[in-house]
Amino acid sequence: MTQTHAHRWTGGSKVKLHFLGSGGSNTNGCPSLYETDQGTFLVQGWTTDTADTVEIPHLLTGFAQPRTYLGATLTDTGRGTFTVTGRPITETDTLAQIDLAADETAIEVPLRKREFYGHAATQ
Repeated sequence: MTQTHAHRWTGGSKVKLHFLGSGGSNTNGCPSLYETDQGTFLVQGWTTDTADTVEIPHLLTGFAQPRTYLGATLTDTGRGTFTVTGRPITETDTLAQIDLAADETAIEVPLRKREFYGHAATQ
């Protein structure tokens, strides 16, 4: 499945990452979630057989800023993780800002704003 990204960066030191949270392994507190100054998320996760797909623990999505979410399809693996697809991060200056374990890689996914639909439950 091809993802369309509204925002793309060209790499380099101008890209700023804001650490949001990590967890799921005993290696450097990874995987991790970052917000970029480009209006996207950088998702650091375990590598898969596909270069543009990473595996992340369910808990990682909870680190998104309030009223935002990862604008990509999350596929539940059935073992407490999701796979998520995005643009592979290859820019060395961006990769230098994160601490990747040997079995990890990073992708960019859209940052979407959460909208409330429906009515609040009444007691």
